[in-house]
Amino acid sequence: MKDPRDIIIRPIVTERSLDDTAERKYTFVVNKKANKVEIANAVESIFDVQVEKVTTMNMVGKFKRMGRYEGKRPDWKKAIVKLTEDSKTIEFFEGV
Repeated sequence: MKDPRDIIIRPIVTERSLDDTAERKYTFVVNKKANKVEIANAVESIFDVQVEKVTTMNMVGKFKRMGRYEGKRPDWKKAIVKLTEDSKTIEFFEGV
């Protein structure tokens, strides 16, 4: 994976993730094959911040039904990125 935008897919904007921004933690959907070092480097290069710690979780997709038809949502990977104390914040989460 070369481009950092291939690693960071999109931010997660929920009440819980926005509460974590006070602790300098930001949540993203990331590529399933990306590791913590690649995620940290991608966030640092895209948002120009310093990353202290990365926590990742593999999320299992839910089974869903539409009448008699069954399907499964795709599995995905979530990363919670904690920034250092002297780092600037990510502006994307400020106005939400």
